[in-house]
Amino acid sequence: MKMLRYAWLLVWGVWALGCGEKTENSSSQKPNFIFIYTDDQRFSTVNAFGKEAVQTPNMDRFAKEGTTFTHAYNMGAWHGAVCVASRTMLNTGMTVWRANNAESHLDSLVDEGKFWTQHLKQAGYETYFTGKWHVKAPVDSIFQYVSHIRPGMPNQTPQGYNRPQSEKDTTWLPWHTKYEGFWKGGKHWSEVLADDAVQYIREANTREKPFFMYLAFNAPHDPRQAPKEFVERYPLEQIVLPENFQELYPYKDSIGCGSDLRDERLAPFPRTPLAIQKHIQEYYAIITHLDDQIGRVLEALDASGKRDNTYLIFTSDHGLAVGQHGLLGKQNMYDHSIRVPLMIVGPEIPKGSQRSQQVYLQDVMATVLEMAGIQKPKEVEFNSLMPYIKDPSASSVYASVYGCYMNLQRMIRTDRYKLILYPKARKALLFDLENDPAETEDLSTSIAHRQVKASLFEELLRQQEALEDPLDLSIYFPEIKEKPEAP
Repeated sequence: MKMLRYAWLLVWGVWALGCGEKTENSSSQKPNFIFIYTDDQRFSTVNAFGKEAVQTPNMDRFAKEGTTFTHAYNMGAWHGAVCVASRTMLNTGMTVWRANNAESHLDSLVDEGKFWTQHLKQAGYETYFTGKWHVKAPVDSIFQYVSHIRPGMPNQTPQGYNRPQSEKDTTWLPWHTKYEGFWKGGKHWSEVLADDAVQYIREANTREKPFFMYLAFNAPHDPRQAPKEFVERYPLEQIVLPENFQELYPYKDSIGCGSDLRDERLAPFPRTPLAIQKHIQEYYAIITHLDDQIGRVLEALDASGKRDNTYLIFTSDHGLAVGQHGLLGKQNMYDHSIRVPLMIVGPEIPKGSQRSQQVYLQDVMATVLEMAGIQKPKEVEFNSLMPYIKDPSASSVYASVYGCYMNLQRMIRTDRYKLILYPKARKALLFDLENDPAETEDLSTSIAHRQVKASLFEELLRQQEALEDPLDLSIYFPEIKEKPEAP
């Protein structure tokens, strides 16, 4: 009997030890997250979407192995650095004008633990950052581990503007390290970021806590620099001009996109086919180089053995024109500048699937919180994407997508139509996105579309009120304030 008693105690002890281990490691069963954030990358530059001839095998993997949101947008900006507004909204969960109002006191939000990754830390996550921050709050007070903190963009030089002047203009070349930019410090910043990420994944693999990684590439922002081998993958003579190419955008000055805007000075006015081909070539090259670095991060994750319990989220802070509509930058309301890639890969995420609901890229914050089992805080105004992932036919929570740029541009977009308003120019633009995705045929004066135009204006006013937009559009557009009778 005595021996049986000892045997029973031994069995109980082993069982209890096993249960203890399970409880101790329960936090490690929470999913990990790797958030990959690029800068200035429009939706159509991911090759899997078949719109542009860019080589992006690793981004294509996200599309193949996960779910893509084909209509994800940035809400807008209150000044020329659109990325500041985009990133502030993403990390606080506030919509554009409330984020603008909060910008002067973001430190208090940090103190209150209200930033995105602070919620994750409070739930037991280890948080890591490297790359571009560009939010007016101390990143090293928000994340537990920080490698490099990059500025809004690598340094530009006078030689990087107003170019090229001719085919023989080789003053500035993407692989010339003497102009620094992405080469400042001796190694391309995209490569440094990948080094940081690989090192952290190796270190995190030795610890029990689940992790959240925020990898913010500066690429493909200008100066669009890449090693020569990547530029040579895109022979200049094979670069196709966009179908909406224009030499000059007629409203550029009244919408804040004239020669006084830094982004627009990168190429000569008027735009030439050669200049736009050259900028597209360099844009594609730095995206492919960026894609290579993403591949290194994925290899490290695979080697860590944590891939099956890790969500990968890929998006960009906004798009970029690079010659479309005669524009170079992102300070406009066309889809090439407000629409971004957004892909999610991970446990129970449908593979090779697409969702066409209109969403905001800032919905990523609420999505990650839900996947981590964290209740969305009341101050977070954006919404989780999980309902659409679970049910492809779910209706979008957003009846329309709103867009703004300072007090110079406003936009409202439905699945079918887009209305853009330029208050200073007293100009309205209306596009049928189903039949004119390149946004080249303005229907704003079409009698047949008067009702559509008025309905969109009414919806825009409703959105303005909900978002606390300070601009009174009815002053500038009294003729469409009242809904007309159908013709």
